[in-house]
Amino acid sequence: MLSRAHVIFEGRVQGVFFRAHTREFAVKAEVMGWVRNLPDGTVEAVFEGDKESIEAVIKLCTESQPYARVDKYSVEWEEYTGSFASFEIRRYNSSSMP
Repeated sequence: MLSRAHVIFEGRVQGVFFRAHTREFAVKAEVMGWVRNLPDGTVEAVFEGDKESIEAVIKLCTESQPYARVDKYSVEWEEYTGSFASFEIRRYNSSSMP
């Protein structure tokens, strides 16, 4: 089943290659979307693809990051849009929308 998850990761997630590893996990799992740092020290990601694959990527992000530490995360399941052709690392822009 194709799904979309909007996730916020909290903890030591900036300055520790969290986004790069998240992209690696997503690409290997054939999950599309993006990841970016937020000004409050959290990391935001949107994942689209097979729901089981998305859940596996989220698990890797929370348990298998070599330098990061995820203390808490929240997931909002949304309607699949199919609007991504890849998985990218984005820069935060206060005017950008998820």
